[in-house]
Amino acid sequence: MKVLILGVNGFIGSHLSTRILAETDWNVYGMDLTDHKLKGVIGHERFHFIEGDIAINKEWIEYHIKKCDVVLPLVAIATPKTYIENPLGVFELDFEENLRIIKQCVRYNKRIIFPSTSEVYGMCTSESFDEYSSHLVLGPIPKQRWIYSCSKQLLDRVIWAYGQNGVLDFTLIRPFNWIGPRLDSLETAKEGSSRVVTQFIAALVFQQPIVLVDGGTQSRSFTYIDDGIDALMKILKNEGSMATGQIFNLGNPKNNCTIKDLAAKLLDMYKHHPLHRNDTKYSEIIIQDADTFYGKGYQDIYTRVPSIENARERLRWEPKISLEDALRMTLDSFLIEKSSDHASPCPED
Repeated sequence: MKVLILGVNGFIGSHLSTRILAETDWNVYGMDLTDHKLKGVIGHERFHFIEGDIAINKEWIEYHIKKCDVVLPLVAIATPKTYIENPLGVFELDFEENLRIIKQCVRYNKRIIFPSTSEVYGMCTSESFDEYSSHLVLGPIPKQRWIYSCSKQLLDRVIWAYGQNGVLDFTLIRPFNWIGPRLDSLETAKEGSSRVVTQFIAALVFQQPIVLVDGGTQSRSFTYIDDGIDALMKILKNEGSMATGQIFNLGNPKNNCTIKDLAAKLLDMYKHHPLHRNDTKYSEIIIQDADTFYGKGYQDIYTRVPSIENARERLRWEPKISLEDALRMTLDSFLIEKSSDHASPCPED
């Protein structure tokens, strides 16, 4: 099988490429702006990489959509601060560029595994979010935070419509706060512009305050990357067409945790880490209101718990890694990388 991964140097793309090359005889064709997360696979005889931009290298992408069996378009802006500061950029990349790729998969009769997002559920009031029955609840137009969720949701609906018309073989996946090594870069993590686990670890490393937005009462269900990749491999193999035409929440409901508790857990782990247990100074945890931290266009999601019954039933998939182990392995990977690279301090805003 030939697999095309756009955004192959990203968190999910780099881990998925490693797993594919280790466990199968498939070929991976990948594009991204850089290759710094691909050290373990660059040079592999079945890994074919080009440095490029999906908004520019359109002919290469169309050629490889025709050439490959399955397409994973993993390129997206997925940080809340950017939704507010550059909503049009989010729409242009996350919606417009991906819509072109979806249409080419239809044109050339290629299977697509599309990364939706847990954010499509928005402010859903369900105790746990079900792929086929939960309402997708977004806020008012001036809250530009929702442009990411809205863009993804509309693509979900377009893909579903093509599938219902019998012209697209698809699977929609909704990752719930996947974490692990290579999640983000500590050196480029700026306040509010990266995912929450990276923000907190960067604050610890650079001895900056850990900021709890509106007190950190929001909760998230954190999922370790290895569990997520296990599910993705099953979806790619698609034995008995188990994943065809399906939507899957891929998360760990047992790892639901408030952001306040997340900060406390990471701070405690950092204080006891072999590389930092003898530090004389540690980050403090502070509270800041959302308007100050993000800006007026922000609106929060206060709960995000997946129902994973569809993945359990169809994929025979179950996440295995606990929250404590997931956080410990994620923190350890960042600290070891920081120590070995002798990285410079995070630039101030």
